[in-house]
Amino acid sequence: MLLDYTLFLSGTLASLLVALLLDAVFGDPDWIWRRLPHPVSWIGALISGADKLLNFRGNGIVNYLSGTFAILVLAGLAGIAGLGMRWVSAQSLGGSIIMIVLAAILLAQKSLYVHVSRVVLALGDSDIQTPRRAIAMIVGRNPDDLDRYAISRAAVESTAENLSDGVIAPAFWFAVAGFPGLLVYKTVNTADSMIGHHNETYGAFGWATARLDDLLNLVPARLTALLLALCAPIVGGSPLKSLIGAVREANWHKSPNAGWPEAATAYALGVSLAGPRQYGSETVDAPFFNASGRNDCDRRDVRRALRLMIAALVLHWLIYLGLYASLA
Repeated sequence: MLLDYTLFLSGTLASLLVALLLDAVFGDPDWIWRRLPHPVSWIGALISGADKLLNFRGNGIVNYLSGTFAILVLAGLAGIAGLGMRWVSAQSLGGSIIMIVLAAILLAQKSLYVHVSRVVLALGDSDIQTPRRAIAMIVGRNPDDLDRYAISRAAVESTAENLSDGVIAPAFWFAVAGFPGLLVYKTVNTADSMIGHHNETYGAFGWATARLDDLLNLVPARLTALLLALCAPIVGGSPLKSLIGAVREANWHKSPNAGWPEAATAYALGVSLAGPRQYGSETVDAPFFNASGRNDCDRRDVRRALRLMIAALVLHWLIYLGLYASLA
C-alpha cells in the first residue's frame, strides 16, 4: 500500500509541476475563453442551479439541511468527475495531457498577476475612477469611496488572499489527492464565493459551504503565510517578523484562514493592511494587521507585493520539485 501511494504521489507531483509551469507561462488566454465556457463557469452553473432549487431563503433548520445536502452533492459530483478524469489519464498519454491542461486552467498564478498588474497600471492614471474600476474586478468591497491608498491596500490584500485560494490551496489538494482533490476544492471554493455569505439570503443555506471551505483552506493558508514570510527579504522584510506577525494577528480576521497570508504580507512589506472596510451595505470593523506599519500603502507597495508573490510561487514550485525528486 505504501509503495502504491508513493507511486501515485510521484506521478501526481510530476503532473502538478507541469501544470504549474503551464499556468505560469500561459495563464487563461482571453481569446480562448471568449469562445469557450471556462470550466469554473460550469461549476458556477451547477451551484446556481442548486441555489435556485434548494435555497428557501430563510434561517430555519430546513435551509441549513438543504445547504448541507447541496454542497455535499456538489462536492461528491466533483470528486466523481475527478476520478473519471484520473481514469482517462491513466489510459493514455493524451488523457494525461488533458488532465494536466485542465489542472493548469484551474490554477490562477498568471491571471492573479495580470489582474493586480492592471490595478498598478490604473493607479498611474490621474482619474481616480480608473483605479476604482480596476480594483472592483478583484475585490468585493465597494470601491466608490476608496482613495488611492485604500485601493493600493485592497490590491495588496487581494494578492495575498488569492495567492492562497487561487494557487497554493488547489495545488495542495492536487498534490494530496490528485485531480479529484483539485476539482473538489475548486467546487467548494467557488461555492463559498457564491453562496457562503453571512447574510439573510445565504446565512443558513451557505453555512455548510463556508465551513467546508474553511476546513479545506486550513493548511494551505498557513503554508501560504510561511512561503510569504520566507520570501520577505525579497522586499526588504524580515522572515521572523513576518511569521511572528502572522501567528499573532491572523485570528483577528473574521475568516480563520484569510488573515494568515494577509498578516504575513503586511509585515513583509512593512505596511498596515485590513482595517475597517465596506462590502456593499455591510461595514466590517476589523483591526489593522501590523498597525505600527506604514498606513500610506501605495502603487509601489502593490508592485512589491507582486514581487513577493512571484518569489513565493517560485519557492512553492521548488518545494514540490524537491518532494518529487525525493520520490523519483
